[in-house]
Amino acid sequence: MSSTPARIADTDDARTLSATAIPVPELPGSAEELAASAAVRLGWHGVVLPEMVLMGRRVIVVAELMADAHAERLCVGAGPESDRTTVSTWVWPEMDGRVPPSAVRIVGVLAVARHWRTALASAVPFARFGNAAAVLPSSVALTHDYLANCLPRVRRHGVSVLLADDELNLSTDVAGRNETVPVEDTAITRWVNELVYEQVLATAS
Repeated sequence: MSSTPARIADTDDARTLSATAIPVPELPGSAEELAASAAVRLGWHGVVLPEMVLMGRRVIVVAELMADAHAERLCVGAGPESDRTTVSTWVWPEMDGRVPPSAVRIVGVLAVARHWRTALASAVPFARFGNAAAVLPSSVALTHDYLANCLPRVRRHGVSVLLADDELNLSTDVAGRNETVPVEDTAITRWVNELVYEQVLATAS
């Protein structure tokens, strides 16, 4: 995992930053605008979906429709299944070969927020399954709280951090994990995949 830049304030600078009251900044654009730019900068290829709530977190998912699997599901009339209880049975051993294939690949999950704690609370749960990134106003990076508390956490979890300036330009402050990782089918990952599949089809229609 690499990170850029490796900015660590010295003790005197950090105390000066922490003693200065810095209000929580506004985002320079809509979450959808910033997420679309972030996906390009991260090299995430796919559909940038509208903001949605997954596992209680407000996030923006970048996903690819898997054409062959989608066509197979169309043939058998197996549309997206949003009922969590139903999907939870799909991973039972006795259901092997009897459930529809995953029809989307989740490329990455973005959390756009004014404060890093809010963004990480949304992004980190998804970092266990694949790529995750946080998009924050650039002024957040000037605070001691960000330097001392945010940076160690994002590096530990492999979350990328992009900073947006007032002109909507994005820069990469921390480059987290950005790779294709095979995701094990679990009741949660299959359910999330079905919700994303539903949103991909709704966005395309």
